[in-house]
Amino acid sequence: MSTHAPAPPDVSRAAVAAVDLVKVYGSGDTAVRALDGVTVGFDRARFTAIMGPSGSGKSTLMHCLAGLDTATSGRVLLGGAELTGRSDRTLTRVRRERVGFVFQSFNLLPQLTAAQNITLPLDLAGRTPDRDLLAHLVGVLGLADRLGHRPSELSGGQQQRVALARALVSRPEVVFADEPTGNLDSHSGAEVLSFLRDSVRDLGQTIVMVTHDPVAAAYADRAVLLADGRIAGDIDGPDRGSVTEALHALAARA
Repeated sequence: MSTHAPAPPDVSRAAVAAVDLVKVYGSGDTAVRALDGVTVGFDRARFTAIMGPSGSGKSTLMHCLAGLDTATSGRVLLGGAELTGRSDRTLTRVRRERVGFVFQSFNLLPQLTAAQNITLPLDLAGRTPDRDLLAHLVGVLGLADRLGHRPSELSGGQQQRVALARALVSRPEVVFADEPTGNLDSHSGAEVLSFLRDSVRDLGQTIVMVTHDPVAAAYADRAVLLADGRIAGDIDGPDRGSVTEALHALAARA
């Protein structure tokens, strides 16, 4: 484990990158600068946690990287392709075809079965699921006997596992996970984090996760720290102790 100042991202290697990214909400005296010149890259086939105090800009950064929000200035690149300035229609297509999402609140459609929720992004894109990948995900996530159930008939952990399968079944370039264990007990949370980590190893998946939890960050290959809308540190091979120490240091500087 090592902590260091982040180097400028190599856009050619990054699955997704931000370059001098600025995001301002509001105007005039009430303006809030949520991101203040952030430059960071996230390598392919790695699991990265984005961490920082409340209000540090971590969720805003993820939303801009994922095309869910537009930056005030700067650049966002997905696989080297520019997302900045793209139309809403283009960004919708990018999110559907190249990005996967896992949210704290699961975001499953209540009227659909687990199986239908899993394949929904592919159905919307007019694509046929890779049956081998679908079977692998269903098996690894223990969902084989739950595919005909609707979300109301599933536990929170089972719902999040459905959301994980949905995020990965389209083979996205990046999966963005926003506090994916926030609504789960510790056992279910550990299962979700283990699966995310294993998907990097077994499927070559790229994972970018926003979390406030040092235990969750310890599952990642890397932790990027934000404070006041700026990159404040970069930890290779994070563990609970190193992340907690870094977060305490940031709090002391505030």
